[in-house]
Formats: sequence, C-alpha cells, structure tokens
Amino acid sequence: MSAGFTRAEVCAVACAETWRGAGEVLAHTVGFVPTIGARLARLTHTPELVLSDGEAYLMSEPPPLGATAAEGGVVSGWLPFRTVFDIVESGRRQSMMGASRIDRYGNQNISLIGDWRRPDRQLIGVRGAPGNTVNHRTDYFVARHSPKVFVEQVDVVSGVGNDRAHRHTSAGRHHRLGAVVTDLAVLGFGPEGRLRLESVHPGVTADEVRARTGFALDTDGAEVTRAPTGEELRLIREVIDPEGLRDREVRG
Repeated sequence: MSAGFTRAEVCAVACAETWRGAGEVLAHTVGFVPTIGARLARLTHTPELVLSDGEAYLMSEPPPLGATAAEGGVVSGWLPFRTVFDIVESGRRQSMMGASRIDRYGNQNISLIGDWRRPDRQLIGVRGAPGNTVNHRTDYFVARHSPKVFVEQVDVVSGVGNDRAHRHTSAGRHHRLGAVVTDLAVLGFGPEGRLRLESVHPGVTADEVRARTGFALDTDGAEVTRAPTGEELRLIREVIDPEGLRDREVRG
C-alpha cells in the first residue's frame, strides 16, 4: 500500500464516489466502509444526500461511526421504519449492500449456499435485496475479493442482476446496478450488463483481480482508483471514524 493512506480509506473514498451527484436521496448502507463512504459524500461532494443513523433519525451532520444521531450528530428529522418502504417504492433511495456471492451479471446472493431444499450454509435471507434492486440504484461492497464470492452462478438470487431484470419489464423499469467496490478494485457493468474492471486500488494489479474472480473478467482500460485527498483523510480519521473501525472490515 502506498504511504499516507490505507486500503480501507481507498475503499471508503471509492464508496463515496458511488453517491456523487445522486442529489436528495436517502443513503442506505451495510457495513462500516460503505457507511463511511456515504457520510464522506455528504460532507464533501454531495451535500444534498440524506443520511439516516440506521435507527429512526435523519441527520444533517453525522456522529462518529458507532454512535446514533442523538449521541453526537445533528438530528434533522424523524424516519420511522414504516416510512422507509414508501421511500424505497418512490425510488428516492440509493443502497450499498454486501454480497455473499455475486455473478457476472450482478445477481447477488445473501440467502444460502447450496441446494435451497437442503442448503450447505444458511445466510441472512433475501432481506430487502429484491425490493432495493427493482426500485432504485444499488451498489455492492465486498470486503474480501475472492473466487468464492465472484462466482459463475449464484445458488439463490437475492438481489436482481442485469440479465434477469432486462427479461421482465416490471423488474427492469427502475432497475439500476452501479458499482461493485471491493478490497482490490472497483468493478462496473459494461454495455451487455456484465461486470468489468474499472479500476484497481493502488498496489493491486489487474492480474491479481482476475486470479481472484471466479469468471472471465474484462480488464481492458482499467485505471488506478484515485487516492484520498488530504481533506477526505481528515474527515475519515477525525470526524467520521476516529475509532478506526474501517480497518476491521478491510485489512491493508
């Protein structure tokens, strides 16, 4: 890793970029690094972004990671759980979820591994993934890029991928997959809806990413993920995540 910043901080900035220009939408995140990314976006390039503390408050200024808005942030509104469903249906939300497994078209599995009638491993279930992926933009964060995560075919579709969405008008009308940020790289989707390499993080090569992906990956034209600025590092380290929780999720 280049001197001056960690891999986790590169990932946080890459996550923040997924909300650039999103406007007044509710940011939904799963995990430390995506949460840092959303809060960083709000404090820098996308001040219209709407933040929730994950419980019941909207925040105009986020507290340090791990605290609720009432414990250090600035509360700007009330967001009861029932209202979230209305926001999802309206499309005024942008989510960054995790993926236990994901295929080349962006079909995400967080439900189970193996035959659904007798799974080898039970995961958390489909949760809100179907509704997220057919109602608004969805991005993914993968803390450990490996061929066990990036697979040819998922056992269960939790989040809808490009191939399935485009077969069905009702699913595809508001379907939009954005980026997949990992501890190695940023992946996007090409014209045919398949994952391709957009950038590798500093210190990573395209060959490493290909070797840790379970399907053929287009790497032509891949750049290097931009490094955090000094101001971004200050916000991450002093304002958003002074406890360094990001390093628990992404090791550098």
